[in-house]
Amino acid sequence: MRVLGLDYGDRRIGLAVCDELGMTAQGLPTLIRKTKKHDLGVLEQWIRQYAVEKVVIGYPVRIDGSEGIQCEKVNRWSALMEKTFLLPVVKWPETLSTKEAEEMMIQAGLRWRKRKEKVDQLAACLILQGYLDSSEKK
Repeated sequence: MRVLGLDYGDRRIGLAVCDELGMTAQGLPTLIRKTKKHDLGVLEQWIRQYAVEKVVIGYPVRIDGSEGIQCEKVNRWSALMEKTFLLPVVKWPETLSTKEAEEMMIQAGLRWRKRKEKVDQLAACLILQGYLDSSEKK
């Protein structure tokens, strides 16, 4: 089963998709947000191209486990995706995934501009891979 991973943000949405066996996450081009219609159209193209059957979206709970404003935005976006695409959307804890992605790229020696281009994509990969590696994916 193919799963699409999202790192949801106000300006960009990082994207990743798993292989056909559901074992590894691979990054897709980051979606630069414009309008809901545009954003959903781009997501629809990826969902069709990869025959996606489930979406995993990073759920940014705080370190203490509480939900903040960004969780409310993710909840609204998840509900919209479920209604639009008729696919299950799983909210996956993603606390510090973007920070972890940034740290990995710094260690790899990537310059600031390249990191900025790739951080959302890598964060989406980390979110999706965390889900794929868990026992909850079934």
